[in-house]
Amino acid sequence: MTQRQATTVAGLGSAALLAGAFAFQYLGGLPPCQLCLWQRWPHATAVLILGLIWLTGWRWLAWAGAVAALATAGIGLFHAGVEQGWWEFISSCTQGSIAGLSGADLLNPATALPAPVRCDQIPWSLAGISMAGWNAIVSAGLAAIWIFGATRKA
Repeated sequence: MTQRQATTVAGLGSAALLAGAFAFQYLGGLPPCQLCLWQRWPHATAVLILGLIWLTGWRWLAWAGAVAALATAGIGLFHAGVEQGWWEFISSCTQGSIAGLSGADLLNPATALPAPVRCDQIPWSLAGISMAGWNAIVSAGLAAIWIFGATRKA
């Protein structure tokens, strides 16, 4: 496998994970929590890095792709730990948002606050592993592919 092939596989892998996250949100009706949203940013960055590699041919950017993949793998691992109760996260990840509500809405007891999307609950799993856990596993694999691509000769 060439450097270009490896970085393409890794970058498109991040694009596929990002597309999957949006599919779960918009087609599957599973809104993301704060940690889920944080896991998306490094994937988007990896896709942009792939685009830069294609445009410029700068092979050293594969290392930046590896860092992005490792970042989302780390956030995914942390999120999986919050879901399993191994450690706690900030309270804003377990409370409803008041964004978009006026002062009158906040003072009106009849106004229903949106239900919180909790970081410590598992909305979907496969083989006993949550989405956050799968993101951590697959992203670690993508990081290995980025590193493989970074160390290949042109």
